[in-house]
Amino acid sequence: MTYDLTALRADIPALAAGTAHFDGPGGTQTPRPVIEAIADALSRPLSNRGGLLPGERHADTLVVEARRALADLLGADPAGIVIGRSATQLTYDIARTLAAGWSEGDEVVVTRLDHDANIRPWVQAAERAGVTVRRADFDPATGELTADHIRAQLSPRTRLVAVTAASNLIGTMPPVAEIARLVHEAGALLYVDGVHYTAHAPVDVRALGADFFVCSPYKFLGPHHGVLAAAPELLETLRPDKLLPSSDAVPERFELGTLPYEFLAGTRAAVDVLAGLGGRTDGDRRARLGAAYEAIGEHEARLRARLEEGLAALDGVTVHSRAARRTPTLLLTLDGRRTEDAYRFLAGRNVHAPSGHFYALEASRHLGLGDTGGLRVGLACYTSDEDVDRLLDGLAAFLKETP
Repeated sequence: MTYDLTALRADIPALAAGTAHFDGPGGTQTPRPVIEAIADALSRPLSNRGGLLPGERHADTLVVEARRALADLLGADPAGIVIGRSATQLTYDIARTLAAGWSEGDEVVVTRLDHDANIRPWVQAAERAGVTVRRADFDPATGELTADHIRAQLSPRTRLVAVTAASNLIGTMPPVAEIARLVHEAGALLYVDGVHYTAHAPVDVRALGADFFVCSPYKFLGPHHGVLAAAPELLETLRPDKLLPSSDAVPERFELGTLPYEFLAGTRAAVDVLAGLGGRTDGDRRARLGAAYEAIGEHEARLRARLEEGLAALDGVTVHSRAARRTPTLLLTLDGRRTEDAYRFLAGRNVHAPSGHFYALEASRHLGLGDTGGLRVGLACYTSDEDVDRLLDGLAAFLKETP
């Protein structure tokens, strides 16, 4: 197995600007094949989907190929891949649709570890339906969210549990498959936010036991839109609001308006870029993606160890990312110093490590960090040793300054 970091970085034009990017959890930089795929889609005849004229056939091909690529990435059925504007929008749509079948006395479970996009839509839908919301805590000392945390909130009236596959704030990766078994034994559905997870770990929605799984291609080298994966049979049971003339077939039933065809071309290209990162040329795309994620994991784990060793040598740095199983995303606070100031200082050195709660507001508060959060350092598949050294040098210089 090989991991050609030099070739990957050379294929990402934005990196030529010289910024050391640790903002991957908020969105990755874009490889040239993705950019070219988007440009190619817009350079050829393009119209609403159909089978007669070149523009119609082109649009249809882009949709079909994107669904197949995303199905390979997620271990899902292409007929259960729904395209939306964002993961947030898709979650709101599913929440409204499911809530129509809830009744007073029913319960939904959310967690304090999640991004607000997997909390607020369920809370608001529950409030409108007169349904009780129960919150599963996580251990702020370890960052762990366990199956027991979820078990404690389940009841015979639980209708849905929403949980993240990986925290975008501290990287914690809860045991989703174990949680899924408990949720399904309770007769409820499991909605999984995989936005942060999909950039760092191989996904198999069936093995995870996720009834719904959402992700965002712009977190794994692609363009800005959202994706939901679910079993087509489950989607067939749901009746979302839609326009009368629009298709009632699944998955189109859930896709409001014309799809972003050019972005779907970019997403297919992003999946292909990912599939090539493991150095494997044989086997189907799903197999090549497996090899790629193994290589990405090894690369990111090595850099995370380098980063954590360097942070441990700095006085006054607290790392809040402590779970045993987690992504290479670290949340830092600095004794007596504002992380917003550290963010600005590092930016002056062309190092991008942002500060905030990153919409994981309840997690930030549960960690005792209020609405301020901390400095988030996110490694990506294109992060280099030099990037890590620049970050560590910048933090060391910042901490030496008089507060």
